[in-house]
Amino acid sequence: MTPFDLLPRNYLRHADNARRRHLLRRQEIIVNTSSDVQIRDLYGRWAEMWRGDFSHADEILDPDFVVHQARPDGTDSTATTGPARLLPEIEQTMAAFGDITITVDVGPIVEEDLISARWTMHATFAGGLPQATAPIGTRIAFSGHDILRVSGGRFVEYWTCTDVLDGLTQLGAIAGPNGPAAGPDPILT
Repeated sequence: MTPFDLLPRNYLRHADNARRRHLLRRQEIIVNTSSDVQIRDLYGRWAEMWRGDFSHADEILDPDFVVHQARPDGTDSTATTGPARLLPEIEQTMAAFGDITITVDVGPIVEEDLISARWTMHATFAGGLPQATAPIGTRIAFSGHDILRVSGGRFVEYWTCTDVLDGLTQLGAIAGPNGPAAGPDPILT
């Protein structure tokens, strides 16, 4: 008796069907390589935008572009759409930090009309965050994941998950493993 004898009779038939579907999917991916390249190029321009080049924003962001994001202040991230939703957020990031470098740690990964990547932002704190106790010039790094959906050659949806807590902890804006945020330590008082 082999391990395969213990499997249900129709398992191998299902496995063969799954293998066929996988091969067909692989053929679709090979056929769609040009769209894969186009989506990757679009992501390259997305990265340029996060480095401060907004010249392509209207070309790569759909007028109805929607951001799906958990907001620390509890506001609805989908209330404003299009470039007007995203560009002020990038500008705020650039105002609070200098010497920004963003590295892509994983990806970008393209599947059908979606592209995703894990990234890390390294930057120097420039000030402007009232809760921060870290001195101006403090180097920080934090990571996040982006998933973007493409339609008609533009990004139409954006899901992001950023480790804002890590960044705020490094700036001393919230309590973390390196100590409490601004204010007296209740244990010492």
